[in-house]
Amino acid sequence: MTAGLVTVLPAGAGATPSAESVTAEQLDAYLDLPMTNRDAAQGPGGVNEALPYDRDELAALLELAQQRGIDPVRYQALLWQYWLVDVTETAGIDLASWNPRDGVEANRQNLIDSYTYYVNLQLSHPELQWAGMGGLVGADFGGGLIDFELMSGFYDFPGLQDAANTIVSAALDAGGDALAEKLPSGLQALARAGATITAEDLHVILGDILVMQKNIFSDLMPMHQAYVTEGLDALELMYQAELFPEEIIQAWRDIATGDPDKIAAANGVLLRREQGVVIKDQWDAVRSYKGDVGEAVTYMSTVAGSPAVAGVVPPRSFHPIEIRTTLADGRVATLTTPLPNWNWSVFDERWEYIATELLPKYKAQVENDWPALEATLREPYDQKLEGARPLNNIPQTMLSAVEGTKVTIE
Repeated sequence: MTAGLVTVLPAGAGATPSAESVTAEQLDAYLDLPMTNRDAAQGPGGVNEALPYDRDELAALLELAQQRGIDPVRYQALLWQYWLVDVTETAGIDLASWNPRDGVEANRQNLIDSYTYYVNLQLSHPELQWAGMGGLVGADFGGGLIDFELMSGFYDFPGLQDAANTIVSAALDAGGDALAEKLPSGLQALARAGATITAEDLHVILGDILVMQKNIFSDLMPMHQAYVTEGLDALELMYQAELFPEEIIQAWRDIATGDPDKIAAANGVLLRREQGVVIKDQWDAVRSYKGDVGEAVTYMSTVAGSPAVAGVVPPRSFHPIEIRTTLADGRVATLTTPLPNWNWSVFDERWEYIATELLPKYKAQVENDWPALEATLREPYDQKLEGARPLNNIPQTMLSAVEGTKVTIE
């Protein structure tokens, strides 16, 4: 850690209260606070319920902490709260009331504001590729959430469970249990339990997914806000406060170099943090929810997704199902169907898709077709959100999968 202490006050913010406007006793009350709510699953608001939400007060407290030479680790919660308040205010989000458990409709504007902020970062800073990619994929994500909530009978939608059962039956007929058991567990779960999924199940799962959305914003966006307003010095201070590990500060150093290859690789590091650290365990918990229920819902999210990045195949077309077994007479039975043989909620499988499809193809568009990407990014975000809603295509997708299921015996 080579950087010295730096002020986090925005340049030119002459009206901001100085350290003299707060007392040592006020500051002491915020030292060594645990970040009990850094995971939004714990409740609404910022990283600790004791912290203020007034940006100027937070800035003055941080200035005093630096004047007193206090170890940044001791005021890490205060520092993170400052940047979280700063970025949510910039995005137009009320941090104190931001509660993912309130549901999709209550958080609709937060979704729009979050992802609009992502997109605007990419438009004004071409090196911030994680933000641009997140903004585009976020529309697909948000559109799906809206449909999940508005259609509480989503898994009773005509044909979904029947379609899953038809495919499982085809496998059983062709190769018995030995073949059927090789179908993706999510498809099997949908066939077994699709009709039992309730509105309450969807409410719980949607709450968990919205928690992930807030957690991603709350983890990565304070870093981005610090970078675009104060530069690397502000991020170095976060690193000194042990708010993230060395690989993350090195990624930001690489982003600041202007080197295209370093920038792309560094944004990949940020994306891996998002998927492999911030929300990995939460996706696992969603998939495990009530056994077949979580397995089925997460599998259908894989079927439904269509990231709006040029050239990227939708998840349902990535590693489509092709399973085989050897029959008693020595012949080989093979079943193919145009559905995914993987589950978005499984980190290793999700990361293979991201590393193979999203990262390289988004980088190629940034470097080779920026005008087209810019035009897509500038589309009003509420329109993106509505255009990405999947209910109109999921039944057709499942029906097409049934029609496209083929069994060969060789």
